[in-house]
Amino acid sequence: MFAALGFNWSVPKEPMTPRTTADLFQPAHRLADAPEVELYTDGACSPNPGTGGWGFLLRKAGQEREGSGSEPATTNNRMEILAVIRGLEALKRPCRVKLFSDSRYVVQSIEDGWIAGWKRKGWRRKGGELLNVDLWKRLDELLAIHEVRAFWVEGHAGHPENERVDRLAQAAAQSLKG
Repeated sequence: MFAALGFNWSVPKEPMTPRTTADLFQPAHRLADAPEVELYTDGACSPNPGTGGWGFLLRKAGQEREGSGSEPATTNNRMEILAVIRGLEALKRPCRVKLFSDSRYVVQSIEDGWIAGWKRKGWRRKGGELLNVDLWKRLDELLAIHEVRAFWVEGHAGHPENERVDRLAQAAAQSLKG
C-alpha cells in the first residue's frame, strides 16, 4: 500500500539517480502530475562538532514515514543536510516536495540558488573552500530528480512536525552516546 504512495520503505542499496543525462535537463513542469509530499527535517549535534543525529518525516495523502540516523563525529550542518538527503532518498519516484527545515543554511542553499552557484564555481564558495561538498553534491543530484521548494520554520518554537523531527534527531544522536 505505501509503495503506491511513492515511498520506498527500505533503505535503497543504490542511490536514485536520473536515468540519462537528458533527464537532468527536463523542465520543472515535467513533474506537474507527480505526487506532492511534505518533508520535515532536522539535524542535531551536541557538542558541535561531536555526536550527531538526523531525522525526517515524510507525509503524503495522510500517510507518514519517519527516518533517523546518527554519526559519531560530525557537525550540526552535516546532520541538517543529511536529513534532507535521507528524506529525498526515501522517495521511490520523482515527487513535488515541500521541504520544511529550521536550518536557514539548507533552505537558502536551495531557494536562493547557492547550490547552483557552488557547482558553477567548482564546488567552492566566495570565501574559499566549501564544507560538506560530498553532501551538497548528493543533494544536488536529488534536486535534479525532485521538484523541491524549501521553507524555513523556526526551531524550538512549538511547530509540531519540527519538534517531532528534532526528537528523532536527538534520539538518534543519543543512541550513540549510550
